[in-house]
Amino acid sequence: MTKQWNTLKDGEIMKGYQLTFYTLQSATHEHQPVHQWLMELAKSMEIHGATLLTAQEGIGAHHRLHSARFFELADQPMEIVMAVSEEECGAILQRLRAESGLRVFYSRTPIEFGTIGKEE
Repeated sequence: MTKQWNTLKDGEIMKGYQLTFYTLQSATHEHQPVHQWLMELAKSMEIHGATLLTAQEGIGAHHRLHSARFFELADQPMEIVMAVSEEECGAILQRLRAESGLRVFYSRTPIEFGTIGKEE
């Protein structure tokens, strides 16, 4: 198993991937929002870095503009961003591919990551 980012010493660098999942606030899987389901999956798989972001606007797969409006937030774009090791990346993508009824767009970008400073 590769070293986890939270065990890195100051200045130590790890290579891995930034996984970004794109969905809408209204999208559901297993009776819950996809963004919430993905965050819970990351936690259950002991992914150490995942962030949920909301966006003002986005253009979807069918070239449709999605945005958060004052009275209607269901169409608001959501991003789930994870910094993961190569092993974690493979494991989470394999898990998602095995999930029946789930369809989510993602991007995978090679990154270097680490920590700065000492834990107090």
